[in-house]
Amino acid sequence: MRICCIGAGYVGGPTMTVIAHKCPDIRVDVVDINKARVDAWNSDNLPVFEPGLAEIVSEVRGRNLFFSNDVDAAIEAADIVFISVNTPTKTYGHGAGSASDLSFVESCARRIAEVSKSGKIVVEKSTMPVRTADVIKTILNTTGLGFQVLSNPEFLAEGTAIADLKSPDRVLIGGDEDSEEGRKAIATLSSVYERWIPAERIIKTNLWSSELSKLTANAFLAQRISSINAISALCEATGADVQQVAKAVGSDSRIGPKFLNASIGYGGSCFQKDLLNLVYLCEHFNLPEVAKYWRGVSDMNRYQKSRFSRQVVDCLFRNIMGKRLAIWGFAFKENTNDTRESPAIDICRDFLAENAKLAFYDPKVSEEQIRKDLCLTVDDPRVEFCKTPYEAAENAHAIILLTQWEEFKNLDYKRIKKAMMTPAWIFDGRNSLDHRLLLDLGFLLRGIGKGNLS
Repeated sequence: MRICCIGAGYVGGPTMTVIAHKCPDIRVDVVDINKARVDAWNSDNLPVFEPGLAEIVSEVRGRNLFFSNDVDAAIEAADIVFISVNTPTKTYGHGAGSASDLSFVESCARRIAEVSKSGKIVVEKSTMPVRTADVIKTILNTTGLGFQVLSNPEFLAEGTAIADLKSPDRVLIGGDEDSEEGRKAIATLSSVYERWIPAERIIKTNLWSSELSKLTANAFLAQRISSINAISALCEATGADVQQVAKAVGSDSRIGPKFLNASIGYGGSCFQKDLLNLVYLCEHFNLPEVAKYWRGVSDMNRYQKSRFSRQVVDCLFRNIMGKRLAIWGFAFKENTNDTRESPAIDICRDFLAENAKLAFYDPKVSEEQIRKDLCLTVDDPRVEFCKTPYEAAENAHAIILLTQWEEFKNLDYKRIKKAMMTPAWIFDGRNSLDHRLLLDLGFLLRGIGKGNLS
């Protein structure tokens, strides 16, 4: 068996690496038209950071895992072709701001149809709107070669993607359950995963249920985050502690403790995109009340980010013009270099709009990426990029913690306070620091859902 994956991004690269690792008899080709990205996968400086990923890549790359730009050859030789390209939210035309842009998916389907000489199993790995498979099927059916289209959405959490791939809660495979060819295709893909995943964790559905399940799962997770963030605002107004409330609520077995950590808001490539796509689908099918419900989750996330940045400005005497703010963390979460939809982007834009000076430190996100996300020129005098959190904090009026990197918990805060301007503020956007220690050292402090700590 040979597998081809079109798209060497945050999903395609790690997923195919683990498949190659677990299935040494299967050749896996990951192809992408982006030469720089492919070159990075073939180097020691991978374009994606995930704990444990580099070690597995070095083990299987060149053995049965290959990265290249030769898209056509890999498609033609493959038995199974995964489509794992970007499906961003549209920024133009009909559905702008909520619908998914499927231009990359359509391009892949046309490429597969053009170069294939025999029928194949084509797998939707990218997050797709419901009934996207119809688009792919329509294009492939023009060949008369007998393609089968499956939906196999990813449920990875960045930062733990390798562990998630090795031991997932479930694998979802959707296909044509009403035909012998469809059932055979589902069984073929299932047999790949069954090399290391118990069969009872592999859920088989029809295509549309699989596609909708992915959107729904991310919408539910985003909803939990927005719910606890909404309560964090009430906690600050009443003197309650959101972490204590979350612990009490999460101890109910019907609710559970996961995704109840109040913060500056959710980010990443999936939550916002999938949530907005769900809103678009509800509007498309004339379900305005349902669309309004889910849009409220997104509105709360936007409110939480702006509420945090306003609090920083208010605490610094309603004036941050020319003040140095140490920005600790820019990735949307710890243990990844992904900045897509990171809350840090909107928050830092708010600070720049107030003409603050920002000193950035993130252990994995590059200066180039931060400049790109914030649309900064190389000579913008308002920004500085630092090699350590200590350097960023020097002469800063405040530290703004935006990503929960583990290293921030173990710094010498006595040293940091001496190097800062006074009064020295810390705004802990992830409630990840030892607040009692910081207060004892003389910092002024704000957390999320903590009320007036200092």
